Amino acid sequence: MTLRIAALALATTALAACSSMNPTSGPAMASGGAPSVDIVLLPDAGAAEQVTSGCWATFFDERNFAGSSLTLVGPAELQTLDKGAARQLKRDIKSVATGPRATLVLYQKQLLSARSVGFGPGTRESGLVEKLGFGGRVESLQLRCG
Repeated sequence: MTLRIAALALATTALAACSSMNPTSGPAMASGGAPSVDIVLLPDAGAAEQVTSGCWATFFDERNFAGSSLTLVGPAELQTLDKGAARQLKRDIKSVATGPRATLVLYQKQLLSARSVGFGPGTRESGLVEKLGFGGRVESLQLRCG
């Protein structure tokens, strides 16, 4: 448990360092210049390495990278967004930014099915609903590291 807490602290610190390199436009800033709160979901192993290597996606609950945010550290595959912290993603994704080594695929239906939209490394999509084209409701996702 202590190792997991240490990894969480290291991952959060690394993500903050990556995000604060451009404080006016990076994922750590909300509207009005106030920092938003990031929640880091850790994979089973190697989270600190994935964050520092750029394998993450930050989801915002408002357009233009504003509001509250949630950061997913990859690799990750969520076949449903109906459980746990993933429920927040299902309701509140309005904009997204991906790390320099992350590839994100958002799916219209559970179990990684139906229509999908992909986002390559270093993507910043400020108006996700328009980009998705399927009403903005995401039911499952994949975050690959590469």
